[in-house]
Amino acid sequence: ICFDQLAGIKNSVSKWAMDKHGLKVTYLPFLIKATSLALSSFPILNSRVDDGCENLIYQKQHNISIAMDTPKGLVVPNIKLVQELSVRDIAQELNRLSEITKAGRFREEDLAGGTFALSNVGSIAGTYTSPVIMLPQVAIGAIGRIQRLHRFDEDARVVEKRIAHVTWAADHRIVDGATIANFSSLWKRHVENPAEMILEMK
Repeated sequence: ICFDQLAGIKNSVSKWAMDKHGLKVTYLPFLIKATSLALSSFPILNSRVDDGCENLIYQKQHNISIAMDTPKGLVVPNIKLVQELSVRDIAQELNRLSEITKAGRFREEDLAGGTFALSNVGSIAGTYTSPVIMLPQVAIGAIGRIQRLHRFDEDARVVEKRIAHVTWAADHRIVDGATIANFSSLWKRHVENPAEMILEMK
């Protein structure tokens, strides 16, 4: 995934967000919003199976679970109703969750009800991983560290790009490979073309 265009938008709003709201803006809120937008087109990836693995339940709420590394180990809270939130709202909730998980003050409701998970392994300098699905969820994504790598542009010139590798895992009892591949392509389009993504936001 190329982050060049998204980097421009993030950098242009970072100072404003800090000055006006005291808010540190990272890439992750944009990636979470892109996930929600893509889930709207592929709702099966936001479903869950019941305890007996007999019924598939579609879920309207996009409660995106985010794996967070803390001094006491991995904690996976979730941001509720992402489909109704702005990128700023998501950034504020991420900051709140980060603070309370590091302090060990999270509540049960912060952890319950996740419908789809993202693991930001890039935050701990990881580049690749094989993410493990958090049952009863049916899919998960893992985002690697952004690196400056050389790529060919449209004119066959070597240019430097901000590149991160993303891996997906899905429960193939529920989701076929074509569905997760098409979801990934749409998510990639949102991330690489953030101006278009903004037009899709509600």
